[in-house]
Amino acid sequence: MKTFSGIIITVLLFICILTASAQNCGCSPDLCCSRFGFCGSDEAYCGTGCQQGPCFGPPPTNDVSVPSIVTDAFFNGIVDQSDAGCEGKGFYSRAAFLEAIENYPQFGRVGSEDDSRREIAAFFAHVTHETGHFCFIEEINGPSRDYCDENNTQYPCNPNKGYYGRGPIQLSWNYNYGPAGQSIGFDGLNNPETVATDPVISFRTALWFWMNNVQSLIVSGQGFGSTIRAINGILECDGGNPDTVTSRVRYYTQYCDQLGVAPGDNLRC
Repeated sequence: MKTFSGIIITVLLFICILTASAQNCGCSPDLCCSRFGFCGSDEAYCGTGCQQGPCFGPPPTNDVSVPSIVTDAFFNGIVDQSDAGCEGKGFYSRAAFLEAIENYPQFGRVGSEDDSRREIAAFFAHVTHETGHFCFIEEINGPSRDYCDENNTQYPCNPNKGYYGRGPIQLSWNYNYGPAGQSIGFDGLNNPETVATDPVISFRTALWFWMNNVQSLIVSGQGFGSTIRAINGILECDGGNPDTVTSRVRYYTQYCDQLGVAPGDNLRC
């Protein structure tokens, strides 16, 4: 009887360990663990970026071919506007982008074909602005800035590393490098410079951020302005920096025109 009880206790402990590992942010099995590590049951928790639990399924994809929209002419038309000496000229390429989107099959393929074209235009508008037409791989004066949120204990900073902007959408902060690395498969906290040395991973970090924070806004019809808010918030929106908002909107409308789609409403934030 004592032996049987011991077996039961061992089995129960094993089940508890499995449950804890399956819900690593402490959620009960009926709740979702959001991309930020909080528990809940609605779209904010079970939708985009949901880590564990009864996550909502991704929206269905359409038949749009992203490579047929992001042609050599479209991509090179952006790169060719940067100076010949830009470090990004030998780093960013259409081939690296196309390899990266293989890991994100929903990018540019949700909603109608017009939705897809607007999303692609929006993505490249932000990339163009953030990198200066694919000129910059790292943020200008980035090493002099502090992008460590010490209150984020889930993704603690390495004091010898800098989490300044890198890549097509200038990934920043430890709380982005950590989960991006986990999702993609590199050590974002201890080797953030990987984003500036591997072009495919660099594009994948931009797409990781986009899919988790931006795509749902543009495809749901909230307008390009909502994507600016998602990327840079009060630093640009609500009068924070109207010139940079204008720059992003200009690229977006330009690319919508190239891709043959109306830009829609709510362009500014």
